[in-house]
Amino acid sequence: MKIRVLLCVLLAALAGACATAQRASAGPNLILGVDDDTARWLGLAGVLNPIYHELGLRAVRVTLQWRPGASTPSQQDLTEIQRAVVATWGFRLVVVVDGPADQPPADAVSRAQYCNYAGDLVREIPQLQDIVIWTEPNSSNFWRPQAGAPAAYEALLATCWDTLHRVRSDVNVIAASAPHRDPVSWFMGVGAALRASGRTQRIFDTVGHNAYPDNSAESPYATHKKNLDEGDYSRLVSTLYKAFAGTAQPPPGQGGVTIWYMEDGFQSKITSARQLYTGTETDRFAVDESQQANLVSQAMKLAYCQPYVGAFFNFELRDETLLSGWQSGLLRADWSAKPSFYAYRDAAVAIAHHQVVCA
Repeated sequence: MKIRVLLCVLLAALAGACATAQRASAGPNLILGVDDDTARWLGLAGVLNPIYHELGLRAVRVTLQWRPGASTPSQQDLTEIQRAVVATWGFRLVVVVDGPADQPPADAVSRAQYCNYAGDLVREIPQLQDIVIWTEPNSSNFWRPQAGAPAAYEALLATCWDTLHRVRSDVNVIAASAPHRDPVSWFMGVGAALRASGRTQRIFDTVGHNAYPDNSAESPYATHKKNLDEGDYSRLVSTLYKAFAGTAQPPPGQGGVTIWYMEDGFQSKITSARQLYTGTETDRFAVDESQQANLVSQAMKLAYCQPYVGAFFNFELRDETLLSGWQSGLLRADWSAKPSFYAYRDAAVAIAHHQVVCA
């Protein structure tokens, strides 16, 4: 009897080892990127391309502001995105389309306008394949009011999925979410709205989840009871499975659906080029630059080891100059490289050569 039990334990351990090996095999396809709006602002776009190459990137994410009532991009919008296309030539360009937090596309008319705007963008820019629908709609910082927001966002995703896929069948419609605004309830609400609608098509192709830690000094491996940060990957996946069970929406790991960490970052203290920064630092957990480098490297490698994670984006390429903003860049405000720049580059090399060991 004891021998039989030991054999069962051994077989279970072997099965676990095999599962670990399978999980690790997902890593080679990990898309590494940065969030970098300078790609659409900087006139000398050729300055950025060598930086992207040095980092070992495969993608760059930019944002674009939709204006309520607009059904087509303005000429300025198209100019900025064309500038980003040039800056990111040879890389995957990902565009977030958001807008004013107090005027989200929460009714049928504004949903149609917003989705037609996004559809026109994809039609006008052939290089554009990836569209993120809004920014953190489960946060009142980006979508107000929050009452009824899950159902309104589900309807927006459904409308945009149909519109964008009519324009181009291979477009990647990315749903957005924040890690710290009761994301479990949010996903359950979106899933419930989809189930109630009776829709027989999916509503997104990729889960775009911002995976920030609770503070800049926290390890990417940290787990939480309520939030869904990078270390809460297992709970994120199980939540998505529960939220969309019985609907037409495949969860991660099915139907080509993966999770993209659209934003993750660790703020560092200012040690040089102080004259370029203004205001007062508001993050009491900001770390020194060497610690930021270590945390960025850990976060990238952890994403590599999570089987259904398809992309990791660092927020951002370059520090914001206003200290109340974000100093989580890989470059300082004067464009000099932080230690995190080299940590990111080295982790990208390790990931590309399958040299990351997943526990």
